[in-house]
Amino acid sequence: MLVGLGGDTAAQPAVARDPGSGQPVDSAPRPVPTAEADWVDVVRALGRPGGLIRRTYHHTPFPRHDLHVVSGGVVVSPGLALGSHVSFARYDNGSTLMMGDLVVTADELPALTDALHAQGIAQTAIHKHLPAHTPDIWWTHVCAHGHDAVALAHGLRTALNSTGTPPPHLPRPSRPLDLDIAGIDAALGATGTTSEDVHACVFVRRETVIEEGHVLPAGLGATSAFNFQPLGGGRAALSGDLAMVAAEVQDALAALRRGGIDLVELHNHGLTDEPRLFFTHIWAEGDAVDLARAVHPALAVTNVVPATV
Repeated sequence: MLVGLGGDTAAQPAVARDPGSGQPVDSAPRPVPTAEADWVDVVRALGRPGGLIRRTYHHTPFPRHDLHVVSGGVVVSPGLALGSHVSFARYDNGSTLMMGDLVVTADELPALTDALHAQGIAQTAIHKHLPAHTPDIWWTHVCAHGHDAVALAHGLRTALNSTGTPPPHLPRPSRPLDLDIAGIDAALGATGTTSEDVHACVFVRRETVIEEGHVLPAGLGATSAFNFQPLGGGRAALSGDLAMVAAEVQDALAALRRGGIDLVELHNHGLTDEPRLFFTHIWAEGDAVDLARAVHPALAVTNVVPATV
């Protein structure tokens, strides 16, 4: 049986609470290391390849190459802001957590919502990543857990079949980006990665984050990410996401605005996370290194470190 997340569990860092009584239990289930071979059946059920991240969760992208989205005159690449994805983590109590973010058109959202509910998959956020754009796109975070990882994968694939999400395509050969990659990385203090014609720098929260009484693997559901899509001449469109606890929000938002960064959304991605996390989606266009420098002061007031491969 699939169990969607989103009950009334109240958990504190490193302390799990019983979903029924709310009383503390001895220890929260923790993710266990896995290998690619452990996810073969999940990959088959999803119908596309993925990859293992830090030996703790398996990540699969579903880029929306079928969509032609324009925001502020910029044709948005799938790597910038149109990347549906889902991750699976296995726990020491034998269960599996599934968590992801799905990109859908406004017309697709109602049918996807109904399909997710029919599969026992919870929606934990419905929101925007981009400022004014056409066609109208929505992002919905999803989460579920159970003891049958393949059933979780089948449920997600069934829900996605209600959308126009395309089948996997052969990856294009990587090509140099018209961006000062070293300058971006130096400004943000991280070593980024380049794929889907976008350069990305990702940061993870230092705290132990618990969702529905389960410890999340580092980086799953609690990242700050900054994607740079080249516009020519060293300029970029920046689409990003900053993860914050409540005490950091106002300082981070003020720092972003001082840097000329547009704020798109402020919201939650989960329902029962502890510590409670807030996320702000951002947008800007300009010299890529200048954009990275503008973002850094906001990043510096949050408790994050660069993600490792």
